[in-house]
Amino acid sequence: MTVYNVLCFFAAAAVFIALINHKINGPQTSIAITAGAVILSLLLVLAGQLAWLPLEAVAIKVVNEIDFESFLLQGILGFLLFAGGLGIKLSNMQDQKWEITLLALVATLSSTFIIGSGLYLVCQLVNFPLQYIYCLLFGALISPTDPIAVLAIVKKLQAPQRISTQIEGESLFNDGFGLVIFVTIFSIAFGQQQPDVGSVLGLFLREAIGGMLYGLLLSMLFHWLIAHTDDAAMEQLLTLLIPSAGYVLAELLTVSGPLAMVVAGIFIGNITYPRHFTQESQQHLRHFWELVDELLNGILFLLIGLAMLTFAFHWQDWVLMVLAIPLVLAGRYLSVKLCYLGFQQVRRYNAMSVTILTWGGLRGGLAIAMAMSVPAGVMIVPDKHIDVKEILLVMTYSVVLFSILIQGSTITPLIEKAKRLDSSG
Repeated sequence: MTVYNVLCFFAAAAVFIALINHKINGPQTSIAITAGAVILSLLLVLAGQLAWLPLEAVAIKVVNEIDFESFLLQGILGFLLFAGGLGIKLSNMQDQKWEITLLALVATLSSTFIIGSGLYLVCQLVNFPLQYIYCLLFGALISPTDPIAVLAIVKKLQAPQRISTQIEGESLFNDGFGLVIFVTIFSIAFGQQQPDVGSVLGLFLREAIGGMLYGLLLSMLFHWLIAHTDDAAMEQLLTLLIPSAGYVLAELLTVSGPLAMVVAGIFIGNITYPRHFTQESQQHLRHFWELVDELLNGILFLLIGLAMLTFAFHWQDWVLMVLAIPLVLAGRYLSVKLCYLGFQQVRRYNAMSVTILTWGGLRGGLAIAMAMSVPAGVMIVPDKHIDVKEILLVMTYSVVLFSILIQGSTITPLIEKAKRLDSSG
């Protein structure tokens, strides 16, 4: 079976789960698809253990045929981020530009060290030999909130404007800075040469600043092309080229493709969209990208749920999986609170802001993709064949599942309370 065949079946499964969920008025679609995939994984494992049906090995083979890291980072990520950027209101972001910048930079960096240091202390307490540099690597990959998970679940809940803008804007931009932190720590952990301040700064300027500048130039080019055509179908085709060929070119130029797609999406959605699209074209474009977003999100969240089949669990994995969840939540809360200590000196905020930003800071496929990029074979417990990659993957998976299934499905009451505070204030 080819990868194309597998993706077709995954797309069909995601659509059918979404259809059933819609019929029974279930939870948000992404939550339902992830939960359905997890239940399916557990049933396959159970059937295999009880020798009812030998489907577990077949399912694992099918899942392994898809390179999750490449599928997300070099495949659908550009489309998802561009679609997310299209829905962002630039006027709202301008009002919250400093908050978004500090959350994307300071909160991500501080969270990396809080989570990494906390994990190291926990490992010392349970007598597990995980080195500090690998603990920091986990902090780096799990600290950036996932724009795909956040936009898929939070954007439809109609949170108070400032909170909504902060959490969406931060999730769209902090992956670029988080990538720099991850790559730097990764090179220290697995590279031959130690990076210095100059190389880290150069990496940040090339990836983050270069990516945003490239995204701006790319969107200006397509703004001009769209302005010079009156054909509605051609306008939609031109927008498709941005997250496809435009994203690939960003990778070839070694600048941040994700940041470029965010900038391009915001520019097209706020500048090109109202000026050069007819009312009919605007409606068609909006529906088109909503469909693309829903379909790709469905496949992605189904893959996240089925990824469980590829893991070989040890008791040490279960202990660290359980401990990782409160540790990541604590790191997220402290890093956001640190930023708000500065924010509150110049502006008043909803009393639920820190709580919602903490509980709504969802993780998703990006964290799993980064964990999968860690090389296998760096043993921690050699006699049980437990390596660094296994530990980081299972901890990341537990945090991602918890954030999507539990945080994503329980954040509504927090947002409703924030709305009541806004209306009473």
